[in-house]
Amino acid sequence: MPRVHRVRNRIRRGGGAAVGGADRGRTGAGPVGPEEMIAEARKAFFVMFGFLAVVWLAQLANFADHYALSREYGVVSGDLGTLPGILTAPFLHWSWAHIESNSGPLFVFGFLAAYRGVVRFLGLSLLVAVTSGLAVWFLERGGAETVGASGLIFGYFGYVVVRGLFDRHLIDTLIGVVMAASFAYLLTVAVPGTPGVSWLAHLGGLVGGLAGAWLFRDRRPRGRPARRPDGAPGVPDAPARAELPARAELPARADHPRADLHKELGDLGLL
Repeated sequence: MPRVHRVRNRIRRGGGAAVGGADRGRTGAGPVGPEEMIAEARKAFFVMFGFLAVVWLAQLANFADHYALSREYGVVSGDLGTLPGILTAPFLHWSWAHIESNSGPLFVFGFLAAYRGVVRFLGLSLLVAVTSGLAVWFLERGGAETVGASGLIFGYFGYVVVRGLFDRHLIDTLIGVVMAASFAYLLTVAVPGTPGVSWLAHLGGLVGGLAGAWLFRDRRPRGRPARRPDGAPGVPDAPARAELPARAELPARADHPRADLHKELGDLGLL
């Protein structure tokens, strides 16, 4: 905690038009098939592993220098010279206990936030670091250096909890419910009252994560009923059916090498 201190195109039967690639041009779209989703999850794992490695290497250097890095690159309220510390403070900590308490939640919530798209996750991380750091810079009192990754943790937590609602995705909504029920106690350190902990960094990160869930939401258009030429609702004709999103397409053929995987992921709401 911060201390004050390759998806194949699917062919529609009878039409012969390849439609799977259309999703790639949609603004804010996440992985649209199982291969791509699994690839993103793999990337998310290695991104978080690399992030934690950097954080621990920084801790080793910081410890060897008697935590001079935390004093030099932390955020101090109202001090213009420490504004760049908004981007460096999440990598620094004040003690081994500090970094140990942050590492597990950082990896879990970071992975859950990143597995739907690493590029989106990087944008979210920047947003959360900024909102958390600015909350400290504007509102913290006492002139102490504030460092730690838990502003990011709270941001990822808020993002994971509400992302499924904004994306209208069942599995992500269920993940959010489970995370909210399991880690609701974290909110107790996003309010005043815990000595030596910057609750403002937590609250700022949480606000950034909630805002990020909306800003980085899946903007893929949803299918709408086609209208007859007279303007009344009607049964979609053949051209209109070609406009339906990928989720309305027929499932992969039974002889497809990954047909079973497609079916299982579809049953889970992941496709």
